[in-house]
Amino acid sequence: MERSRDPGLSGVSGDPCIVWDDAIRGWRMVFFYYPPGHAQAVCANRDDLGPGNWRMEGPLPVTNPETAGSFHKPFIVMDPDRPNHAALIGGRYCLLVVNDRNGKKQVQRAWSEHLAGPWTFEPDVLIPTGADNDFDAKHTDAVTGYYFAGRREFLYFYMGYPKRAQPRRISPYGSAQAVATQRLGEKSVTKLGVILEPCQQAGHWASGWVGGLQVLRGSQHRWVAVINASPTAPDPARKEVWTEEPPPSLGGFAWCDEEWPVRGWRFAPEPIEWVKDIPKEALDAGEGYNLWRQFIHVMPDGRADLFYNSGFYGREQLYLKVGEAR
Repeated sequence: MERSRDPGLSGVSGDPCIVWDDAIRGWRMVFFYYPPGHAQAVCANRDDLGPGNWRMEGPLPVTNPETAGSFHKPFIVMDPDRPNHAALIGGRYCLLVVNDRNGKKQVQRAWSEHLAGPWTFEPDVLIPTGADNDFDAKHTDAVTGYYFAGRREFLYFYMGYPKRAQPRRISPYGSAQAVATQRLGEKSVTKLGVILEPCQQAGHWASGWVGGLQVLRGSQHRWVAVINASPTAPDPARKEVWTEEPPPSLGGFAWCDEEWPVRGWRFAPEPIEWVKDIPKEALDAGEGYNLWRQFIHVMPDGRADLFYNSGFYGREQLYLKVGEAR
């Protein structure tokens, strides 16, 4: 598997979401980029998404910034039957973001007729935090979304952080992956709860906390997801922001054989890569310590591009591995 980094990114960058944009006959990436917290880039080469082929287009344009606030981690709602294609819903596209208000992260939603924007934000929070003892009482974060046209229904996957210890033996304060649904036209979501909590097997790569999830239709399993997680449990006595997601952050897979993927998820036994196994040439290029927010882009020829951000918390850069999809 080949690996590379795009040297054109100078700010903190990561959490990519890549979709085909008919308007430019190329690929559009929205991603976390600090400052200000979000950005987009385009790639005109439909067959090569590697370094040197992306052009930065700056922050995402917004029509109502007073409603949007300070947002980050953008993700365009996708069509689950067409990988890396945005869902066109009544002539518009849908954008999900995480907004930090008074130290509490919550999910918001915006709409646009064009993938380049401008985006108009809804005034209300889409996925609010839960009650004091809930698994998502502290934050709702790292959201992804899919629109199932046949069901006229949205499926949202998100990361829930607890404020209080959860009833589990391993990592009671670790974040979990949850799911919520929303019928087209409904104002609020229906939370269905946790689908992947920290694995209760000591030393498992996902036994500490569980983060963002990208779902794809699979071949050996009905659904396959690439997910972010860690074997290290958060320590509630530590107050630094990064201790909510202590290192090492790792990428790995989970799968589900249910027709409607809101239950029955299982972790793969091993991650895609342990930090200790990162080769020297990749370490020399800046990788190490963490392998954050994994995103898979499957090309028509069967090649798989795995994007992720690596580095110390607050200093991450965007990297790419290239291999074969199986």
